[in-house]
Amino acid sequence: MILPRIDIDLRKIAHNVQQLKKLYGSKGINIIGVTKVVGGNPIIADVLVKNGIEILADSRISNIIKMRKAGIRAQYLLLRIPALSEAEEVIIHTHISLNSELAVLKKLSEYASRNHIVHKVVLMVELGDLREGIMPSEINTHVKEVLNLEGLALVGIGTNLACFGGISPDAHKMNELSSIVERLEEKFKITLAMVSGGNSANYNWFTSSKDAGRINSLRLGESIFLGREALCRKPIPGLFTDIFTLMAEVIEAKIKPSQPYGEVYQNANGDVPNFKNKGLMNRAVLAIGIQDIIVSGIVPKQNVAILGSSSDHIVIDNTRASLKVGDAVAFDLNYIALLRAFSTPHITKNTIDIYECASIL
Repeated sequence: MILPRIDIDLRKIAHNVQQLKKLYGSKGINIIGVTKVVGGNPIIADVLVKNGIEILADSRISNIIKMRKAGIRAQYLLLRIPALSEAEEVIIHTHISLNSELAVLKKLSEYASRNHIVHKVVLMVELGDLREGIMPSEINTHVKEVLNLEGLALVGIGTNLACFGGISPDAHKMNELSSIVERLEEKFKITLAMVSGGNSANYNWFTSSKDAGRINSLRLGESIFLGREALCRKPIPGLFTDIFTLMAEVIEAKIKPSQPYGEVYQNANGDVPNFKNKGLMNRAVLAIGIQDIIVSGIVPKQNVAILGSSSDHIVIDNTRASLKVGDAVAFDLNYIALLRAFSTPHITKNTIDIYECASIL
């Protein structure tokens, strides 16, 4: 099979979805499956839907189109707030979007009315992480405007934490969000069906809180696919953390000096490297590089060590493994490496289904 490739265990994805639905459902929280980290892969999306995920969220409309064309039946949520220039595509291809800009909401209203569509919107509130979101002091104005826009249905309020500023979605933040929702419902005499408290970083809050307040929805990617919470990257009990394995082929294996020789300048990454002299070393070169993967986000499963990388190559210390040309090195991946792996066409995606058959995309 063509390398490099990423092996995907669909059985373990199904297990994680089932366990997370049971866990969060115990306090009335529905989980939305975030597909951006797997590039909107339709085979994986199908596993999510067949195991009870009703809403799929992605930050790229092209991924949503791919899943819809593959016949994956779900409600589709645009995870990244829409650009003004893509408003028409949002209306045509998605059912729900997260929003924070009135100019964009007005444009969504225009296209929704033109296409005789009622598009659902969730207004995002800024609670300290300083990525997207309406300042709490301005939320009343936005709600009032949206309620008067044709073609739009205000279905919820949400927030995002931990992604940009690393701010924890703790009890204080979640209580604040619940309070905002209750004030809005009372003031405008509305019911907000979706209160989206965040993402995989909400696990610690969830397990330490007696109840979830008004929070009834979370957007989960990392917890589903890597079995971890997203604050400290600790494994969640009962979940698989080894769903994905990256495989890369050895294309050279030779005994060479451990320290480059000659006058040193910047390398391909723009760094001035500094290697210790450890004498002669068994070194191997892999057919994968920073064009394909975030090298700092992968960890070898074999007894080798990454020495460095360039655009198309990773160089490893092969002393203990003694790999030969044609052998493969297996790696675990973190979230950002997984995101890059699914964003490149140069890595084969090999999904293994419940019947242990392989399907290549």
